[in-house]
Amino acid sequence: MTEEILKKIKQLPPLPESAMQIEAVYQDPNSSFNDMVKILEKDPLLTADILKAANSPLYGFSREINAISQAVGLFGMGTVRGFALASIVKKSFALDLSPYGITNEMFSQLSKRQHALMTAWCVKKENKLMGILSPAAFLVEIGKVIIAQQIMLDGKVEEFKSALTELQDVEAAEMQIIGTNTPEVSATIFKLWKFEEGLVDTIAHCQEPELALEEDKKPAQILHVVRIAIPINGVATEKSLAAAKELVTKYSLDMQSFENALESAI
Repeated sequence: MTEEILKKIKQLPPLPESAMQIEAVYQDPNSSFNDMVKILEKDPLLTADILKAANSPLYGFSREINAISQAVGLFGMGTVRGFALASIVKKSFALDLSPYGITNEMFSQLSKRQHALMTAWCVKKENKLMGILSPAAFLVEIGKVIIAQQIMLDGKVEEFKSALTELQDVEAAEMQIIGTNTPEVSATIFKLWKFEEGLVDTIAHCQEPELALEEDKKPAQILHVVRIAIPINGVATEKSLAAAKELVTKYSLDMQSFENALESAI
């Protein structure tokens, strides 16, 4: 991590109060479904954002979800926490992803499609992990915002684009030009904001899950697969899906449920 990037991270505003309240409820073992609903319903704008996200065609529900209680009931507290944190956190950043050759809308769709695939794959068989996987899928790419700012500040946009073309690997290009990569920056942001260790560790090691803590290896593996399946432009290809399936096999994850998820979410 370079000093310039670390300085930018430390200058970020603190986590908004609404996010802190959501985290307090989620982390409290004595909290209930209704406690989460009450917290979310206090913020009409956040409620609207969550319902908009939950009603995305990516999730395939035939009926409109029109209440937070309904969203929590259908998706679970962990996934709705992901919707909420994604909405809150992304409003803390001024987005300009032009060094990556993508628009803000493409960046938004990237997170949404990665999350939709994650949900279709894991919400039933790995539901206990969704409290980590849902926010991880939504938030893992946020480090690109800080990296893009630094690339532009350093006047290295064309150099970075050339590295992307030559290396065909986003993280490798980031390391070559800036000296850090998206998972490292994202994890550092969420560590500063005091998110739980499991979420930080999962994001930090999603490129090298074997380096994660033992209890975080599986979520890091799943996040790795999803990020490979849906690359930076948000569009899955035969090549990206083949590479993702290789990882599913390598990590001994459930191939059938992954293929079923691809049919419903891609």
